[in-house]
Amino acid sequence: MRLSVATNFDPKLIEALQGYPVVELFGKLREDAVGGGRASYQLAPVSRKRLAEHVRDAKAAGIGFNYLLNAACLGNREITRAGQAEIDALCGWLVTIGVESVTVSSAYLLRLVKNRFPPLKVRISVFGGVDRVRKAQMWEEMGADCIVLDSLLVNREFATLRRIRQAVKCDLELLANSGCLSSCALSPSHMNALAHAGQSWHGNRGFFIDWCFLRCTEMKLREPVNYVRSEWIRPEDLSLYEEMGYDLFKVTERDLPTPVMANRVRAYASRRYDGNLLDLVQPYAFQGVDGGDRYYRKGPGWLLRFLVRPLLVNPARLLLLKRLADLRHMTRPVDGPPAVYVDNRALDGFLDRFRDAGCRDEDCGECRWCHRFASRAVRVDEVHRAKALAAYEELFRSLDGGDMWRYLPGKGR
Repeated sequence: MRLSVATNFDPKLIEALQGYPVVELFGKLREDAVGGGRASYQLAPVSRKRLAEHVRDAKAAGIGFNYLLNAACLGNREITRAGQAEIDALCGWLVTIGVESVTVSSAYLLRLVKNRFPPLKVRISVFGGVDRVRKAQMWEEMGADCIVLDSLLVNREFATLRRIRQAVKCDLELLANSGCLSSCALSPSHMNALAHAGQSWHGNRGFFIDWCFLRCTEMKLREPVNYVRSEWIRPEDLSLYEEMGYDLFKVTERDLPTPVMANRVRAYASRRYDGNLLDLVQPYAFQGVDGGDRYYRKGPGWLLRFLVRPLLVNPARLLLLKRLADLRHMTRPVDGPPAVYVDNRALDGFLDRFRDAGCRDEDCGECRWCHRFASRAVRVDEVHRAKALAAYEELFRSLDGGDMWRYLPGKGR
């Protein structure tokens, strides 16, 4: 087993990962010329100096570093003189600080890096959408050293996984613990929106309301089967993928406190977890490390200060986001039971159905496999559920109807 682990840039994370099969960390600056798969406000404000120190410390511990250049859309800036200069400068700096590999979603970036920066190995992001043999072969033919398969589309498709592994010689990686919905229709627009939210040159300057994430979270609360109808791979089920030839697994997220990330790595390394599956797969609010290397959480107030742009949005309506952020903290309270609990042990045997048949072309309403497991594994506090759904309804009325951008309801924009 090899694990590629998201970093929060806490110096203590490297120490916490010792003794586990972690071969690399992955991460990036909060903003750069390319962007990635997270909005700026979701990431720690890491300086170039601190990133370089983190790369050095990881290397000293025998752990490589993969820098993410995986924006799904570069806005065509990559084919301009200014964009070329920015990308060259960024990749050149990555080489000088000892970064071993980069992850891209763009075929042009793959070729650019392979030709201009040969010390860097290049991995294809999950955003590259590789879900079948010919796609994997095309990336390999263009020079990819490793491909992260599209977890939304293949993590439950065992026949496809077998064929892809047999068809290419390059390394392959599976995203293990994302909670996104399988075959999600929101995915393409979500990837593009996130890409622009982390680009230093973009006109919105980091401003971003993550409509897709909000809608996805609401869908799970409204229909709890969606906590199961997802793309995660449980620690107990890794052996099924290893039997097909996969041994490199990606563990997220980059906004986790070090103890939570260490817990996830421990669970996957030991191939077992007794507890709430959401401990392993759900995202967190922004986390960061202060000057004294102590972890802290910047709460909803900080998020609003980051988002408040009077020329772009009605600041008063953004209070709806704060209301939801307060409710989301209930899903992982410090004391007391969580509002949503997915019993990992009750999911034993869940993948049996997928050994011989996938679900890409199935009607979930007719199959009902996920529904049966959800009924015994998922517990939701109904009081929390009612409050949260009411808050989501109000927020979506404002977003979808346009009130979020009106200073006075019914008046001009």
